[in-house]
Amino acid sequence: MNHPLRLAVLGAGGRGADTYGRWVRAHPDRARVVGVADPVPARLDALAGTTAARYPDWHDLVADLGHLRPDAVIIALPDALHVEAAAAVAASGPGLPVLLEKPAAPTLPALVDLARVVDRTGARIAIGHVLRFAPFWQAVRALVTAGTLGDLATIEVRENIGFWHFAHSFVRGNWRNTAESSPMVLAKTCHDLDLIRWLAGAAPQAVTSQGSLLHFRPENAPDGAPDHCTDGCPAAASCPFYAPRYYLDALRDVAGHPVTMLGADLSPAGRLAALRRGPYGRCVYRCDNDVADHQQTLLRFASGLTATLTASAFTAENTRHLTITGTRGQLHGHMDSGEIRVDLFSPSAGLSGGPDGVLGTVPGVSVAATATAGPLGHPTWMLVARGDTVAADHRGHAGGDDGLMDVFCRAVADGSVGTGELSFATALDSHLMAFAAEESRAGGGVVDFEAWTRTALGLGAVELGSTGAG
Repeated sequence: MNHPLRLAVLGAGGRGADTYGRWVRAHPDRARVVGVADPVPARLDALAGTTAARYPDWHDLVADLGHLRPDAVIIALPDALHVEAAAAVAASGPGLPVLLEKPAAPTLPALVDLARVVDRTGARIAIGHVLRFAPFWQAVRALVTAGTLGDLATIEVRENIGFWHFAHSFVRGNWRNTAESSPMVLAKTCHDLDLIRWLAGAAPQAVTSQGSLLHFRPENAPDGAPDHCTDGCPAAASCPFYAPRYYLDALRDVAGHPVTMLGADLSPAGRLAALRRGPYGRCVYRCDNDVADHQQTLLRFASGLTATLTASAFTAENTRHLTITGTRGQLHGHMDSGEIRVDLFSPSAGLSGGPDGVLGTVPGVSVAATATAGPLGHPTWMLVARGDTVAADHRGHAGGDDGLMDVFCRAVADGSVGTGELSFATALDSHLMAFAAEESRAGGGVVDFEAWTRTALGLGAVELGSTGAG
């Protein structure tokens, strides 16, 4: 295609406008928004601008797809609407590429329904697992698939949610309540489960998980704490979750995510008014949240590999830490800094014939230092894998948002959406792993993943061999 792609966007909130829409505005030569659906007039106007068609109801935009003639549709609606909207777009005409924000579905029955839609219609749906497209994770994957570390023994992922971010999204925000959204292991860590599945190259044999809602409970509220922080909270000076300190002070110079969740008026007075009456000013101990605030999941694979995923609200960083051990070496990584340390055990080892052999496949990767370590002087490399982003990344995605949009738009242009890493199948396993983990957390048992998946999907509903491609 020589012209900019025509995109229709369902949902102009934090993801639809501040992530995907921001990328479009930064790349007018590659894409433009031709239609926007959102029930909030200010959000609708902000993303639609002066040229895109406006629809207060997403159903109306879908009904008008024949007139709009978009090259692709982005679905960034609330989680509970994902399956209905994706099915409606699939029914509107064959072959229209869709970028569906994760999670693909908030419940297991809804996920099964979507899998059947894709299986029946051949819908070309890519799921927004953005971290696969971050330079950090692409570099890690390149090292693993090149055999640099040998046979994988363990993968440890630590999802450091950040105490402030957890309060924003999972106590006060849209993902606080399982009935209204989905379990935390799906809403937050399906990214991490997707990465583990991607690095392992197979689905797990067994899944077990433990966790609970430990802290954000009414009995832990300070004495005299009101329903809203601004109503004279006696613990304002000491409470880590005092809302004005975050939205008015720490984010005073931020005009995008997450402060856009407060409303249209982002002046100091507008923010304060939103905190006084809205959900983001609520005391974290007096919300209707029920999702776990910490959870650990263990996965066992047929190869002998074991993987652990630890997610916690109670961290000082909002990033991910990674450790992989293999029979030939070890890898440590810090996603935000982009730093990756590779230790190889053989004195003559290299990164598969030299650093350029592996790293040349991933843009934005460089060798910061080489050294030797340990009593035998084994070789080590310190790599940096970090990409440019459109704006400061307050989402903790290390450039993956922009990376996904770049790859998705290229795939729309060449007709490859629905294949490889932009297929629904490649995202299905991680969602199933999340639901299996939540079932284990609630019931306390070990889940036989293949047997559980066959039961969950129904015999013949989806070919198990087609799940988790890539």
